[in-house]
Amino acid sequence: MENGGSLLPPFFYNGRVPRTSAIFLVGMMGVGKSTVGALLARRMGRVFIDSDKEVEHRAGRSIPEIFAAEGEAHFRRIEADVIRDAAIDGAVIALGGGAVIAPGAIEQLLETGEVIYLEAAPSVLLERVGKASDRPLLAGLDPEGRLDKLEGLLEERIPFYRRAGRTVDATGTAGEVVDRILDGLAGIAMA
Repeated sequence: MENGGSLLPPFFYNGRVPRTSAIFLVGMMGVGKSTVGALLARRMGRVFIDSDKEVEHRAGRSIPEIFAAEGEAHFRRIEADVIRDAAIDGAVIALGGGAVIAPGAIEQLLETGEVIYLEAAPSVLLERVGKASDRPLLAGLDPEGRLDKLEGLLEERIPFYRRAGRTVDATGTAGEVVDRILDGLAGIAMA
């Protein structure tokens, strides 16, 4: 398989990141987990799974509809099942922003595969989520309220995110972020 014109380096399959190990992308909403994950999977020759999309598929409705009908706890139970099932095939998996806060979740992820925290400032996240009409935790808030909510969620979640095996700066293009991830997986210091 080719990677931007050159062959993929063998480090993906030499025991550092075994082909069967899942790669979990964690971080706040708007950080780019889905976009980066799809590109990373393509460049590594792996399957990509967006846990939010898979939750919607299994539930037969959108995440805002799940939140409205059964609440966040029900959504988190479906999400946990999706993540457990997805990890079996060694995929690149983009997790929902709050997936790591369930009791034992981050420990399970770390035991199952490589966990990469995509990090960006709340102001960058706010710009990326826009009006956030499809984000239940930000619904109905004005820009200042969305920023406050993002800052609060980040403060709550950062202890879990920081337990990831790697932290990658998620500013810039998806291609730049993927390059940082691949460099880190190759043992090159990440910026």
